[in-house]
Amino acid sequence: MRLNAAELSRFGEELGRGLQAPAVVGFSGDLGTGKTTLIQAICRGLDARAAATSPTYALVHHYDAPAGPVYHVDCYRLRHPDEGRDLGFEDMIREGAIVLIEWPERGGVWVPRLDRHFNLAYDADPNLRAVEES
Repeated sequence: MRLNAAELSRFGEELGRGLQAPAVVGFSGDLGTGKTTLIQAICRGLDARAAATSPTYALVHHYDAPAGPVYHVDCYRLRHPDEGRDLGFEDMIREGAIVLIEWPERGGVWVPRLDRHFNLAYDADPNLRAVEES
């Protein structure tokens, strides 16, 4: 699907309202394609108690939501897939959390099995993003 910024937000909020823990969702795509924006909307849809922000430098952010704990993980800055071991995925899964992972392909074997995976890409129209579930 091709979505503008407002549609991407609505799509994410709807997706968040439908997510039930435990769930692991991956988000892939080039820098600037809207992965973090989509995850922020998902967190709004989950009624997270704090506004989601990019965990690019912290790597992991935790949010409380009525559906249970929500983790936003950004694997972009991992220098090697083995660094994924230190992100705490096992604890997140054991906790029964909703885990939203940007760049899951960079986390190697440590990334849990994805229940859903979205690819975001630039569109020929610079005001749109292509979003595809794989």
